[in-house]
Amino acid sequence: MKENILQALFATVLGAIAAYLNVLLVPLIVMLVVMIIDYLTGMAEAYISHTLNSRIGVTGILKKIGYIIAVTVGIVADYLISSALVNCGINIPINCCIGMIVTVWFIINELISILENLSEIGTPLPKFLVSIVKRLKNTVEAKTNENESEEE
Repeated sequence: MKENILQALFATVLGAIAAYLNVLLVPLIVMLVVMIIDYLTGMAEAYISHTLNSRIGVTGILKKIGYIIAVTVGIVADYLISSALVNCGINIPINCCIGMIVTVWFIINELISILENLSEIGTPLPKFLVSIVKRLKNTVEAKTNENESEEE
């Protein structure tokens, strides 16, 4: 009986989070997956190059936790902006704009890191793949910077 209650509570909490995050749920899951892949490829690269170090591993984990915190800050900023607009009588449907930009930027950053790790391991990579991922990062940064300069 106690297990059923805990399972129901867990399912309810996950359902509430999924409903709240809405369009940001899939990018968050993708970000978590690429973070794990990046960590594993980084560990493999360190093992192969004989530079495996627990301190560096812990630093990598702390960095990934920092990514999650930064995305959380973006989500909170989205919520605050949306709430402020509603309280001012302005009904603009803005959902997860800042959170989405931060999440996509981290995903692209992790993809670049994965490609770098694979390259260091000796995995042959097509140049166009590296170019595409780097171009995506530059485009996201340029669009974000462009929006910032328009606001000033």
